[in-house]
This record gives sequence, C-alpha cells and structure tokens, in this order.
Amino acid sequence: MEYDQFQKEAINYIDQGYSVIVSAPTGAGKTVIAEYIISRCLNQNEKAIYTAPIKALSNQKFRDFQVQYKEEIGIITGDVSINSHASVLIMTTEIFRNKLLEEPDMLKEYKWIIFDEIHYLDDIERGTVWEESIIFLPPHIRILALSATIPNIDELAMWINSIHRIELKVVKENNRPVPLHFYYNHQRSITDNLENLKKNIFPPKKLYSKKTHSAFSKTHDVAYLIEYIKENNKLPCIYFSFNRRHCEEMAGMISVYNFLNKKEEEQIIQAYDSLCHKFDLVQESSSAYMYPFVRRGIAYHHAGMLPTLKEVIERLFTSGLLKVIFTTETFAMGINMPARSVIFDELCKNYGRMWRPLKTRDLYQMAGRAGRRGIDTEGFIWCRVNPKIIKWDQINRIINGQNERINSQLNTSYATLLHLYDDLGEKLYEIYSHSFHYFQSDKKDRAILIKQMKNKIGLLKLLQHIKDGILTPKGIFASQMYGYELPLAELFDRNYFEHMNEYDLSILVLSFVYEPRKNKMFKETEKMIPKHYKWIARMVIRENEKIRNMERRLNINPICKEVYFKLSPLIEAWMKGEEFEKIMKHTEEDEGEIVRYFRMTMQILKEIQSSVISPDLQTKAERAIKLINRGVIDAEKQLKTI
Repeated sequence: MEYDQFQKEAINYIDQGYSVIVSAPTGAGKTVIAEYIISRCLNQNEKAIYTAPIKALSNQKFRDFQVQYKEEIGIITGDVSINSHASVLIMTTEIFRNKLLEEPDMLKEYKWIIFDEIHYLDDIERGTVWEESIIFLPPHIRILALSATIPNIDELAMWINSIHRIELKVVKENNRPVPLHFYYNHQRSITDNLENLKKNIFPPKKLYSKKTHSAFSKTHDVAYLIEYIKENNKLPCIYFSFNRRHCEEMAGMISVYNFLNKKEEEQIIQAYDSLCHKFDLVQESSSAYMYPFVRRGIAYHHAGMLPTLKEVIERLFTSGLLKVIFTTETFAMGINMPARSVIFDELCKNYGRMWRPLKTRDLYQMAGRAGRRGIDTEGFIWCRVNPKIIKWDQINRIINGQNERINSQLNTSYATLLHLYDDLGEKLYEIYSHSFHYFQSDKKDRAILIKQMKNKIGLLKLLQHIKDGILTPKGIFASQMYGYELPLAELFDRNYFEHMNEYDLSILVLSFVYEPRKNKMFKETEKMIPKHYKWIARMVIRENEKIRNMERRLNINPICKEVYFKLSPLIEAWMKGEEFEKIMKHTEEDEGEIVRYFRMTMQILKEIQSSVISPDLQTKAERAIKLINRGVIDAEKQLKTI
C-alpha cells in the first residue's frame, strides 16, 4: 500500500529501532503504523502487545487481526482469555499494568508495546493506569504510542525519553486525509458560517437553566435535519447524543422514514435475522424491538444494550446497510465505524458532576468518524445549537480552539503500592520521580502527591497489610484485588469468607462493583435488602465504612466507594438458572448494565480464584464463576462467534 508521509516517517523510525509516539487526528490512519509493527514482529519471530482503553476496542482489534494472522493473535481482558501465549496479544491497559506488576517474567519475550489512545493518560478515573504502565515498562520493550492531536505531545515524549533506555521519536500529523466541513443547525436553519450563526441565532441574553434545556431536547426537530442530510446525499450518519434514552427516543421519532430501497431492505432483514441467530438473540425482546428500526436503515447503540445486540448493530453498520445510527460517545472510542456525516445533538455534556461545553479533543474524537477514506472527499459535521444553553464564543472555542493538554492523573492504587513495597520496601517513593506527574509538577504539588502515597502506606501498615517490612498474607491477598483491595482483604482476614457459599460470595463481590448511574443514585437502607442477605450486608457495610472513615481521617482521596445490594436477588436468580429476560423484569437497570456488572463480578472472582492464599476460597470462586458465566454473560462465546 502507499503510505502517507507521517506513516512513512513513523515506519522509518521503527525500522531504525526507535520507539515512536504519533499524534494525529482521528481518522488520519494511525492504526496502519500499529499493523506494520505487528506484521514486522511476526515476520521476524518477535512478539508484540497491543493495548486498548476499552474492552469493545480490544475485542474489535482481536477480530480484525485474527482475520489476517489467525492463531498468531490472542486476547486477555477482564472478561476473556483466548490464546494467552500468542505472538501478538491484545489487552486492555489495566490488564497490561497488572501483568507488569504480577508477572513481569511473562513479558521478557515481547519486543513491542502499542498504546492505542494514549491521550487517555489524561482521564481522571483511569489515566493513572497508562502512566503506571509506562513507568514500570521493562527497558527492552519498544513503544508505539498513538494519540489524538494534543498540544503538549513534545512534553509527553520528553518525559518518556527521560525514563526509558530506547529513544522515542515524535511524529506529528495535523491534517486529515478527508477534511471536515462543519454545519450549524438551529431549529430549521442551517449554516456553515460561524459569524452568520452569531448574527442570526445569538442575540444578547442570559443562559437558561439546565431544566429548560431538558424540555428543549424533547421537542426539537431531529427529523428535519436528517431528512435534509438524506436529500443532500450525505448519509450514512452517526448521531451522537449523551443520553441513552434519548438515542432510543430519536430512533423512534424518525422511524416513519425508510432510508433503504427495496433491495437494501431485503438485504438488511436477511443480515439481521442471520446475526440474531448467530448471537442467540432470536428470543430476546430487545432484538425484536430493534427490528422495525433496522428494516428502515435505522438503529441505536449504547452501553445499556446487550453486548451481543450492540455487536449485531456494529456489523450491520460496517456493512453499509444502516444509514442512521443514534449512539452515545463510546461509539467513537477507537472503534472503526466511519460514516459520511456526524451529528451532535448538543455541544455540552456531563463531565463528572458538571454539565459544561464539550472539550475540543472530545468533539474531534467523535467528529473523526465522519469522512470515509477512499470513499468521501469530505466528512460532514452537523452541530445542533441551542442558544439557551450554550454561548457563541463557547461554540467557537470548541470548534476552533486548540486541543486540551494531557495532564497527569497519577493516583496509585493500594494494590500497586503493595507490589512496589514488596519489591522496594521504603524505597518505593523513589519511583515517583519517574512519573509524568513529577515531570509536570512544581515542588508543592509533588509534596502533596508524596504525602498521599505515604498516607496510603501508613493505612496499609495500620491495617496489617504490611508488618515488619514485609507483606502479610492479608497484604498479598489485597495486592491482587485491584480497586477493592482494602474491604475485600479485611473480610478475608476476618475469615468471613469461610462461612459463605458461592452465592454469598457472588452477592458480596457484586455489592462492591455495582455503582448506580448518576441519575439513579439512591441511599440504600437495611429495610430495602432481602432478609437472607442482611447478614452479608451488615458485615460488608460495617467493614467498608470503617475503612472509609480511616481514609477520611488520613485525607486519602478518593475513598473506597459505597456498597449496594440492590442487584443481589438478580445474581442469585441467575446463578440458580433463571432466564435473563425474567430477571430483567425485577430491575430498572439496562440489560447491558446487568451484563457488565455480572462480568465485573466474575473478574473479581477470577482474581480471588488466582490467589494462592486459600484453596477453599479458590474452589468457591471457581464454582461461582461457572454458575454466572452462561448465556449473554459469556463474553468469550460472543467473541468467538464468527
């Protein structure tokens, strides 16, 4: 194939033995460089690891690479492990970080690590995983880091070069091969000129409340814009909304239209029926509900759907038969689903607890899905504008501003600290000087982070995870429970697990992993918990609150999350053989959320099972996993479906 100039530059550095970081817009062709490394490694009998930020992207890369390389490809995520000793391993970044700490010898044969979407290092909740992965990386492994366009790419590269033996070269590409053309839509007016938008839509007035915005969202005219796009031959389109229910509602709103001709309709019905059979969705009400949309070339896609149904929709979209898809932002996270047009339902979203205008980087991550290379000469972006919730200068900043810098979000977990203490003892604090946080920060901020680390180590010593300079059995157990170390280790140390069966153990673990969505937060009372779970709940809540209070006193942030037993009846019924559709009748949670939490429960149970502390506990965890891992919960079965 003919490479673009930036691709040639990166490949040339790779052939010379350098590490490489590539900063380029979404859709520019960064993945081609990763594919070059994979082919090169396989041709030279070398091994490579490809890390991705989300499981969906890991799964897609596994399928894509398997088509070409077959048995040479393996995957390890929290949900699946297939061909785990393969020459090319696909992993989530969390799994890779864990391997660095727990099984460093496993990595001796690997020559390359590919960090896809490395700008995730800036993610408040998960960015620390990317940073730790780079800090702990063995010196013999070369890096290919792929990033969206960021202004401080040179700073990031300087940090990596300061801590690694193999020199890292920077490759920058600012242009997309398929340029983006922006339009702005308010009610029934459309313009591609920001100054005209300012003149016609933004008379001086105060912003309205979020409540007004919600009412507007329910009544604005989606159908007009999509009909306009259809008439101007700019389909297919991806319509981004930041609300799951809204995606479904809008699909319903335009379902009076048919975007397919007779032949296409016959093809998509046949394809949908075939895929539903393959993924055991024929009896699922959610797939039946989707059918009248699909036959018109319409669909929706969000994290609340069954993973298998999401996969069916993704396959239909890549076939070109789906013309309009309403989806949340996760559809843009590296998954290769290009369209001709992208629509933004609004230019604001919820960042944590704050509703505010989109970051420029986030907008272009999603906008990058527009414009199919080799098919389109332009990609079209349609921004729906509501002057009641966003100002013109905010829109101008989002569209024309510079992408946000990447900043360190280092917040080392208890499990990581235990591994470091086991290896380095009190010298572990010296590791901090290798971090991006240290590289970016002033003396004051460095002192604050070191104090946080020392407070966490102090708490681990107070709780007897560390005694006389070594890890206790409790500490060893905690070091394998990423994210839930302290409460699970406390329960283990007090022998509470000895009195539990596999159902009790699963209910306990689920109480930790379940987290109500922000719009469904509630205060769970003992009265709400079924009678035969109350003894587990009292025990777990007591131990968890004790730890949370200790963290508060030591100013550790964030503290351990609260526990919830709302889903306990569901997992018990599932483990006893109940059908998935029947258990869903007893909850307001989305299907996809239940699948996700059951899979997360299995992931923690696998960590318990892999511990060498208690054979009896290992056996219970193994039985629990077998009872949970069936039907729609079985991620490996889904991944193997061709």
